[in-house]
Amino acid sequence: MKPTNPKNEFRAVWIATVANIDWPVSSIDAVEKQKADFIEILDTYKKLNYNVVIVQIRSAGDAIYPTNLAPWSKYLTGKQGLAPYPFYDPLDWMISQAHQRGFEFHAWLNPYRATMDLNISALSRSHDVIKHPEWMIQYGGKYYYNPALPEVQAHLINVVDEVVTKYDVDAIHFDDYFYPYRIQGEAFNDNAAYRKYGNGMSVEDWRRDNVNTYLKNTYTSIKNLKPWVQFGISPFGVWRNKSVDPRGSDTQAGQTNYDDLYADPMAWMEGNYIDYLLPQLYWSIEHKTASYAKLAKWWSENTNKNTALYIGNGSYKINNDSDKRWSNPNEVPNQIDLTRTFPNINGNAFFSAKWFINKNQAVTQLLQDNQYQYPALPYVVPNSKREVLDIPCITNINNQTANTIVTLDFPKQSKIRYIIVYGTTNKNLIDVNNPSQIIDKIAFSETKDSIAITIPKLYLEKHNNCAVTFVDYFGNESQVTLLKVKN
Repeated sequence: MKPTNPKNEFRAVWIATVANIDWPVSSIDAVEKQKADFIEILDTYKKLNYNVVIVQIRSAGDAIYPTNLAPWSKYLTGKQGLAPYPFYDPLDWMISQAHQRGFEFHAWLNPYRATMDLNISALSRSHDVIKHPEWMIQYGGKYYYNPALPEVQAHLINVVDEVVTKYDVDAIHFDDYFYPYRIQGEAFNDNAAYRKYGNGMSVEDWRRDNVNTYLKNTYTSIKNLKPWVQFGISPFGVWRNKSVDPRGSDTQAGQTNYDDLYADPMAWMEGNYIDYLLPQLYWSIEHKTASYAKLAKWWSENTNKNTALYIGNGSYKINNDSDKRWSNPNEVPNQIDLTRTFPNINGNAFFSAKWFINKNQAVTQLLQDNQYQYPALPYVVPNSKREVLDIPCITNINNQTANTIVTLDFPKQSKIRYIIVYGTTNKNLIDVNNPSQIIDKIAFSETKDSIAITIPKLYLEKHNNCAVTFVDYFGNESQVTLLKVKN
C-alpha cells in the first residue's frame, strides 16, 4: 500500500483538441483567448497538484503546429490549412507554458485516423487524403491510413520524428485508435494490401503485426533522437475477455484490443518497445461487465517490470452517466485510493480537461483535501534510473524586497529540467521524501556559467529551512543542497 501522499506519482490530464473538446474552446477563438484558455487549464491542474499534460497535437491527419507533413488543424483556426493569425506556434508556446508550471508535456498523436467525415471538399489540398488517396481506407464514414503500407508507416514515423526533433516534448503519446473500432456489417477493406504483404499469416495476426512493426520502429526512432523522450500508449481498457482467452480479464467487453483493434499491449511489453501503458478504465469500481477494480488488478498482474503502468479514469462521466455510481463525488477519489493499493500502478490520468474546469467542484475539493493534497514528482523514465552527477552549488543569495535571488553554478554533467525547492517550518529537518515540503518546482532555463532562480520572499519567511535539488531530463533527482537564507 502506497502512502496517502506519495512523493512520486503520475498525475495527468488529457487535453483534447479534436472537435474542440477541451481546447481551443471554439475553432474561431482569437489567439489571445486561446492562450488565456490554455493557461486556465494549466493553472487549474497545477492547483490540484497534477504534473503531466497530455495534449492532442494531431487528431485527423492535421497538426496544431507548423509542418510540411500535414495541414493546420481546423480545430485551431476554423479552416483546415489556415495558419493562426497573428502567427504563433501553438505547440512551442504550450510546451513552454507547461514546463514553466512544472508539468511534463506529452504530445498526443492519432496516427491512423485521417478524417472525421467524408467531406473531402473541406480538406486542405495538402492533406494526405488528397495527396495520397492510395494510402487511405474508407470505413465508418471516415478515412483511415492503411496501417499495412510501408510508405504509410514511414510517413507516420517522419511525423513523430519531426515533433521529437523540433520540440522539447517529454513524451510521444498514442491513444486507443489503432485499427478502427468494429462496426456491425462493415468490413475494413485492406484485401489488396493483405494479398501483397500477408506473408502466409492470418488476416488478424497480420494486422496485429502491422501495428507492432510500426510501434517498434517509432520507439526506436524516438530513442535514437532523444533517449529521455518517453513513448506511451493508452490502450482501450480490455485486452481480451476471459471467455475467449484464459489469460484475459473477467469482463464482458463488446470490443477488445486484441480481437477488434488489432492492438496487443502484451506484445509491445514483451518486445520492450513501450515506456508506459495507460489503459482507459472508464468504468466505475463495481461496474457489472467491466469493473474498474477487476481491470486494475488484471493490468497490474499482466504488466511487466520494464513498463510503467498508469490508469486512465473517466472524469467525463462524473454526474453525466447512466451508471449512477458516477454521481457519488467519492467515486474518483476511491478509484485513486484503489489504484494506490497496487505496487506497480504508479498514477492516473483523467479524460478530459474540461471536466474539472469550474465543474464538479465537490470532486476536486475532495482531491485537493485528500489524494492530491501535496505536489508529487512524476516517475523516472522506465529503465533510466541513474545518479545525477551535478549537485546544486550555491554561489550567491541576494535578498530583495519581494524575492530572494539564488545563484547556482551551471550544471556541467547532466541535462537539468527542473530545480525543486523544499522548505520546512520550525526546527524540522528537510526530508526530500516528504511531498508536503515541496514548495516550488522551477523550470530550468539554460544560460552558461550560472543560473539564477527567484524564490518569493513569502516562501522563505514561512520556512526556516530551505533546500534545492536538480531533476534531470529522465526525471532523476540529485542530492540535496541546503539554502542558508537570512530573513
